[in-house]
Amino acid sequence: MAVYAIGDLQGCYDSFRRLLDKLKFDNNKDRLWLTGDLVNRGPKSLKTLRFVRELGKSVKVVLGNHDLHLLAVANEIGDSTDRFGSLAKILCADDRDELLDWLRRRPLVHYSKKMDTLLVHAGLPPDWSIGKTLDRAKEVESKLRSKSYRKFLAKLYGNSPDRWSGELSGHKRLRFIVNCLTRIRMIDKKGRLDFDHKGPPAGARKGLKPWFEAETPDWEGTRIVFGHWSALGLIINPKLICVDTGCVWGRQLTAVQLGKRPKVTQVRCSE
Repeated sequence: MAVYAIGDLQGCYDSFRRLLDKLKFDNNKDRLWLTGDLVNRGPKSLKTLRFVRELGKSVKVVLGNHDLHLLAVANEIGDSTDRFGSLAKILCADDRDELLDWLRRRPLVHYSKKMDTLLVHAGLPPDWSIGKTLDRAKEVESKLRSKSYRKFLAKLYGNSPDRWSGELSGHKRLRFIVNCLTRIRMIDKKGRLDFDHKGPPAGARKGLKPWFEAETPDWEGTRIVFGHWSALGLIINPKLICVDTGCVWGRQLTAVQLGKRPKVTQVRCSE
């Protein structure tokens, strides 16, 4: 059995299918880890969402910020302008309710004890251990899966609070958890989140650094697989694997076979 981590799909269905063909992916024995952002920007978000759902137990999907935005827009919350026009086909589909219900029941993180590897869309703050990360993800997941999930989505947007405290509660606590797991890129010296810088780390203002360069983070020792940050490109080292290589921006879609010696397979963007 092979386990493949694949970066943000964002509706790039044709590239995804070509990548699976190139991998000779066997749905009966192989497994996929998808970093989230299944939808938006690319031309075939509906087809992508349907196909991933049909893969069943062979795929582990974590939620990305664009996936959460789809859920919000579907409930008439958030921006639904032309920037998110690619979501329209999902919202008008006959099976939209089934697809959206499936999506909101996806986790924010997935952890394999056997591989000591965590899958997340964006990243982690320095003061969260793996155990605490799993617990805090469950706080959000329980809200998303509840009958009152629309109330949660209504409070989803915003950049504050920008620093973790165990005293956070209510929608502020949940928003911080979501922002870490689905939006984090840069942090300052005090561990505060910065959402202004989206390019390569080298271009950031003084005092900022990528979340994964924090000194002695509490999650250290566990390998983190993530996407979200296409400006980073492909990163593979013993503690990190970044697999968002900007397919939707005309670059590549990447799969990394997880193991002691990670193996990279890529296809050029078809879309």
